[in-house]
Amino acid sequence: MRWLTLYARSRQVPVSCAALLVGAVALWALGRGGGDGDPQLAALAVAAGATAASTGLGGQDPALDRTAAIRWVPRRAAHVLLAGAAVAGVLLAVQTMGDDLGTTAFVVRDSAGLMGLAALGATLCGAQYAWTPPLAWLSCALFAPPGESTPARIATWMLLPPDSAPGAWTALVLTALGTAAYAVAGPRR
Repeated sequence: MRWLTLYARSRQVPVSCAALLVGAVALWALGRGGGDGDPQLAALAVAAGATAASTGLGGQDPALDRTAAIRWVPRRAAHVLLAGAAVAGVLLAVQTMGDDLGTTAFVVRDSAGLMGLAALGATLCGAQYAWTPPLAWLSCALFAPPGESTPARIATWMLLPPDSAPGAWTALVLTALGTAAYAVAGPRR
């Protein structure tokens, strides 16, 4: 179990968890009494959680990670999937105190998609910039005019209702693509 403790420390998991919890509580408090299920506030809460979790997508020394005598592919994939589950779990746990940020399906879909997007960002831009793709896509989705075309629905996938097919498929593709790319290639140096 010592390797798990060392891995968690090297990936800044305790700090990420603290930031995730503080962000979830702050956004929950901000949304109290403002109407249940506002998709913009819920998407912002999930994006804040994915941003906090994305800080651990790279270690202290990338050269050491690449030369380690362990198989990184399953560990990296598990890291992304567990981080997405932690983001969803913390937000859903905070919701038990009162007002809902979003439905369970909405939070799980957005958490998975945004963590996949953060993993893709770590692969393409480096771990220190893994937070930029989720926040950039959220910014575009918040300010893009709503539309009924498929490209418009894909662009605003994280604000769509949880039963929306374009939202679910976009999140699924981002999760699979980001997790696979990060697991195989790791963070960019």
